Amino acid sequence: MYGRASTRGGASDQHVVRLEQVPRWIEQEPLSPSHAHSESDASDRAFADPLTSLSGSENGVPTPGTSSTFHVDHDINAKLYIWRGAPWVLEVDAVVNSSNENLDEAHSSPGLHPAAGPGLAEECATLGGCRTGLAKVTSGYDLPARRIIHTVGPRYALRYHTAAENALSHCYRSCLELLIEQELSSIAFSCIYTETKGYPRESAAHVAIRTVRRFLEKHEDKITAVVFCISSATDTDIYRRLLPLYFPRDKNEEEIAATKLPSDVGDENGETVISERKIRISALPGTDGSSIFTQPVSGNVTPSYRSITIKRDDSIDGLVDPAFMSMTRDPDQRRKEQWEKAAQAQAGWAWGRWLGLGGLGTPALSPTEQDSLHGRFLARANAVNLTEVAEMKILYFLFSTFCSTILID
Repeated sequence: MYGRASTRGGASDQHVVRLEQVPRWIEQEPLSPSHAHSESDASDRAFADPLTSLSGSENGVPTPGTSSTFHVDHDINAKLYIWRGAPWVLEVDAVVNSSNENLDEAHSSPGLHPAAGPGLAEECATLGGCRTGLAKVTSGYDLPARRIIHTVGPRYALRYHTAAENALSHCYRSCLELLIEQELSSIAFSCIYTETKGYPRESAAHVAIRTVRRFLEKHEDKITAVVFCISSATDTDIYRRLLPLYFPRDKNEEEIAATKLPSDVGDENGETVISERKIRISALPGTDGSSIFTQPVSGNVTPSYRSITIKRDDSIDGLVDPAFMSMTRDPDQRRKEQWEKAAQAQAGWAWGRWLGLGGLGTPALSPTEQDSLHGRFLARANAVNLTEVAEMKILYFLFSTFCSTILID
């Protein structure tokens, strides 16, 4: 059912598989019940084939009126490939390595570093690590692929299931975005999860397949091939059962998928959305539903803008708390007023005003007034006996006593 690597002839003992040698998804025939059971092992029988075992239908016939979220798209299906084996032998533009935050060799996908050579570890050490859900790119070195895209999958916990799903979805989307950024068009994915991080295989496959489908819907013209690489019998069975749900090849598969898809297949990017956390925007009180319209333009000129008119009712002010309305003032204008007050207070600052001899914000003293004030300070200082205080040799206390005496008098 799925292609396997073959040794390339010649002196080299390395396996290299060209993309045209990898089976396309559209070339895979749907399995009949008898064929499926003849090829399945014990682990396969633990899962129901969505195309032969239906819930919500009678006698294998889909419920009338049901519609799948993912419709048949032959152009997208033609870009999908399935490969049973490691991606390091594929001759594609980029292969994906599932690693940890440090991008070290010990936590990379099995077989990558031996196949790529020592130069890969040296370049990874210069990248400064990678955060969960993001991706970074290096050269392909000894691999047939031109680039290696490294990404970090999330650690799974049932309590944070939604966060883990969205982080994993972001891994796949980051790799695809980086592929386009590098002006490349074909990519091979290994399963982006590790047993040590505890991510369930089937849940991870749902996220991977639907995220790739959503991305291809938006960037179909920029990507020529996406290869899902699976290395175990368990993953083979999971992808065999789930791919028809997101990439139906005919109307029959699409109708059947309508009854088998999970209730939550994510948003337009494939990420899980929690309705309670959505931002809700309601119409203003006193407005009608036809507040947005196209402004008519006379002549042959095509209107290139939209105008918005809002009809407000005078009674709306009675529905709003004045204290709340006072909070809606322009913060820039409020800050400007505060700065002007501070500048005015700073301009009127003088020792005489600080001592209670004038108010802040009043005009500055004239030279004659300043001489008179200075003379009064000297006369008061000569009249006060500070001999005992001076013997204490505490200058700060001496100055404070002097000022306090003037203020009290």
